Amino acid sequence: MTDRPVPRPADAGGAAEQTGVGGAAGAEPATARGEQTRQLILDTALRLFRERGYAQTTMRAVAKEAGVAVGNAYYYFGSKEHLIQEFYAETQVEHRARAAGVLATETGFAERLRGVLHAGVDTLAPSHEFAATFFKTAAEPTSPLSPFSAESSAPRDASIALFRETLVGSTAKVDPELRDDLPELLWLAYMGVILYWVYDRSPDQAKTRALIDGAVPLIDRLVGLSRLRVLRPVTRDVLGLIRTLRR
Repeated sequence: MTDRPVPRPADAGGAAEQTGVGGAAGAEPATARGEQTRQLILDTALRLFRERGYAQTTMRAVAKEAGVAVGNAYYYFGSKEHLIQEFYAETQVEHRARAAGVLATETGFAERLRGVLHAGVDTLAPSHEFAATFFKTAAEPTSPLSPFSAESSAPRDASIALFRETLVGSTAKVDPELRDDLPELLWLAYMGVILYWVYDRSPDQAKTRALIDGAVPLIDRLVGLSRLRVLRPVTRDVLGLIRTLRR
């Protein structure tokens, strides 16, 4: 039997819940009961992804574990990809919450950036084993689960905004030409850290922590040097390349 969408059913009480999420067309606000069901399905899916891996987890298995009808699972999430996009969104909310303390107390750029990067790893830590198997799917250039895909634009933009806040709230002196693009560059650096973290098998991913602690002073120094007249042509060349690749 194939694991494919089925018509959206009424809930257990007999009335279809209008949530406006997961592809549902209803315009009414979500009910408390509907939100509880939706969160249950998401939490169950993430647990199964961690236990069984992304490829081996089906929507049917998620529904069974959550104790809901398969149709109800598809009502809230049209596919496994929708579940992952929700995971991205929730992860970004938690990342921001974990970073709030350092952003509220530190003004030095290096301290703020180090805190935000460590907060990101702290947020992802429970999903390390899942991430290692899931990355094979997300790394496909055409995958909607890629952090660079159009489908991932909302959590990506939220993450870039967090790095913009990291910069703007600091005392860093940045070349004006670089300031607007630097948050995206910092996000790209963060993606590099996460890629390293995915394959880091050291205890508690200690090598990733060391990478952050070693890289942040270098980034801080480069940001400061960007204001030097002699380096401005290099800065412009880098920005020109980035803008070309965006097109």
